[in-house]
Amino acid sequence: MPDTPRSAPRVLVTGASIAGPALAWGLAKSGYDVTLLERSAEPRETGQNIDVRGLGREVLTRMGVEETVLANLTGEEGTRFVDESGRAYAVFPKEEGQDGPTAEVEILRGRLASILVDIVPDGVDRWFGDFVAAVQQDATGVDVTLDSGARHRFDLLIVAEGRSSRTRRLLFADETELRDFGVSITYGTIDRRPDDVDTWDWYTATRGRVASMRPDNEGTIRASMSFESEPMGFETLPREVQFRTLRERYRGAGWQTDRILDGFAARPEEFYTQRMEQVIVSTWSTGRVVLVGDAAWGSGPTGMGTTLALVGSHILTGELAATPDDHGRAFASYERQMRRYADSAQGLPRGGARLLHPSTGVGVAGIRLAHRVAASRPVRRFFQANLLTSEKHVPDLAEYPHLRA
Repeated sequence: MPDTPRSAPRVLVTGASIAGPALAWGLAKSGYDVTLLERSAEPRETGQNIDVRGLGREVLTRMGVEETVLANLTGEEGTRFVDESGRAYAVFPKEEGQDGPTAEVEILRGRLASILVDIVPDGVDRWFGDFVAAVQQDATGVDVTLDSGARHRFDLLIVAEGRSSRTRRLLFADETELRDFGVSITYGTIDRRPDDVDTWDWYTATRGRVASMRPDNEGTIRASMSFESEPMGFETLPREVQFRTLRERYRGAGWQTDRILDGFAARPEEFYTQRMEQVIVSTWSTGRVVLVGDAAWGSGPTGMGTTLALVGSHILTGELAATPDDHGRAFASYERQMRRYADSAQGLPRGGARLLHPSTGVGVAGIRLAHRVAASRPVRRFFQANLLTSEKHVPDLAEYPHLRA
């Protein structure tokens, strides 16, 4: 009697931003039955500028999307630190072959997510507008209950959500530490003016206030404001209260801060906030569940988040394809390869964020002097090679023959 053919392992991937679509693409190519779950009612097309650095470029090449990504860059030409009048006092130009504050690959998060979603095979189920409410697992599978009440059984659950991952909180609460850096960050989109430049302009004011503006390729400007504060629940306040708090906090800050505030209020649907914090998880898997991307190692705004998500997804998928009958071995190999690489992106010292948000005029003068020194020709190359955005402890990426476009 012929053997009964084995059904493809069924995998649920939660989160459809960067890591999730990359996983869905690779797992489907490797013979898995994949479902991609996203909490939003539709694909997310908003977001700020993100970088792809180092090994992340190799993953894009293997996925066959590097040329498409390069055709959709924001056009950012470098980074400038400016004073109250907008005069640049320290400049880091974009350089070929170098990833400084402005990387060679700068793209909008929503655009990169769209590019990755577009290559996910048609056979992948895509569920939007729902999320994981409960999980139970045993030796043979994972039972998932969604917020809608639907219940499903999978062979594996891969959590590719953001830093505030709800599913991680359900399953890894005891293994998770959130390392707070004493800074709140706000992001939004504002109208572009004819005299705007194509650099990332960064302004530091007193009272722990920073603001920045950077170009996109959609005819607008992406802006951010960050300020020193103790945890006070700012991120959970109603939007109108957040706007009012920002206006009070940035009163008299100078430069283009009033313009940014007005722009945020004009496009409230593209405004969002985050606490500057890092996610430290002691182990990235439990049984048949595994974390990847910001849910596993959210490193804060270091410039490495997207690269880590791409590389981590590629390695996890490759290891699962190499040992389809031993997910535990695949999870262990993935964590062994990624752990030091991800940890190195979390190297910001606890007081580092506060140093970048000085309270006094003397502190602002000091940080501006540091910017000038770092941007000087003798120092700039060394500074860029040792930025937090630089790759360290880079894993040797295996060939993974299935993971080619």
